[in-house]
Amino acid sequence: MKLLLKNIAVLLQIRPITTQKVSGPQMKELPKLQDAWLLLEDDVIHSYGQMSEMPDFKDLKTLDCTGKIVLPSWCDSHTHLVYAGNREQEFVDRINGLSYQEIAASGGGIINSAKKLQATPQAELFAQSEKRLQEVIQQGTGAIEIKSGYGLTTDAEIKMLRVAKKLGEKYNITVKTTFLGAHAIPPAYTNNKEGYLDLVCGEMMEQIANENLADYVDVFCEQGYFTVADTHRVLQAGTKHGLRAKTHVNQFTAIGGVAASVEHQALSVDHLEVLTKEDITALQESQTMPVALPLCSYFLSIPYTPGRDIIDAGLPLALATDYNPGSSPSGNMNLAVATACIKMKLSPEEAINAATINGAYAMGLSGSCGSITVGKKANLIITKQIPSYGYLPYAFGSTNIDQVILNGTLV
Repeated sequence: MKLLLKNIAVLLQIRPITTQKVSGPQMKELPKLQDAWLLLEDDVIHSYGQMSEMPDFKDLKTLDCTGKIVLPSWCDSHTHLVYAGNREQEFVDRINGLSYQEIAASGGGIINSAKKLQATPQAELFAQSEKRLQEVIQQGTGAIEIKSGYGLTTDAEIKMLRVAKKLGEKYNITVKTTFLGAHAIPPAYTNNKEGYLDLVCGEMMEQIANENLADYVDVFCEQGYFTVADTHRVLQAGTKHGLRAKTHVNQFTAIGGVAASVEHQALSVDHLEVLTKEDITALQESQTMPVALPLCSYFLSIPYTPGRDIIDAGLPLALATDYNPGSSPSGNMNLAVATACIKMKLSPEEAINAATINGAYAMGLSGSCGSITVGKKANLIITKQIPSYGYLPYAFGSTNIDQVILNGTLV
């Protein structure tokens, strides 16, 4: 099937296939074509050009995009979209003065979510999660990473990853899955962290690898959770089972997790609300993508990732939502882009690059998503009639998406 988009006011984020990510000053550049057409064939981008030079296409389904901007779909490289229930009471507790760490210490946080998930049948977990996926697709997300980590038992972790895989199959969206068994220490192992790591690096990882349920392995390297030594152990086990690293680091403290992740050639290091000069140096000597999660900072009222420092150091930066029930109960990438501009002082160009081509890189999808490139997936956002792409983060509370195309099909 072919679909022709014509009279596009601005066709945004046009890149050659050789561009895998953009870094430093490159992030201010957002290649575009005005008064353009774009031809989709089946599920990929076939060709594009200016309206003045458009071929005389015959018998094509067409879509008039007069006054509208067309750009690649958002690539959300860090979510925990598969979870059970919610944690709204903890939201109220924080308003009343408790910290994230205090809530976790009293049985809340990740442990709270794990209890709910363990008790939720797989069919019900799928039903809850698909509503969230439907919503983020409508909000422009065309590729998404989904982590486990709210199971904390072998059966529950596998249940989460099976649901994530089935979501991708049912909704024909690219889903990358990440095994995050080392998200927290479950109550049964409170005084036996080594025993839990034995389970994570042994039985859990072996069964997950055998079923091909995960693309990546992750660990929450943070005080009170897992140490740098623990991180090395989990990532080494991941490598043994063919799982590349994507890590949670530097959310509250800098304890050396960035350098450890780089040592294991991590695809991305995510959070980075606290960042040292040593962390910057380690990243400069790597191919690892720093990922900021501004909605988590917004929701928890914690510092924002110093994105300006990261970019000014010549590094790339990606944006993701961290969609989860405790610290970022939103998968709205439009809000993440706007928050990065408002609170992290990124320019609209930098934020859009971070949420598209660099987000794709942070999922290992540079060859198929994240830009308007011949041969890439036909995953597109069509805006309403807006003055410019800068209006997207400017009008942060408005819905400025008119239509979404996923794999060449209007959603």
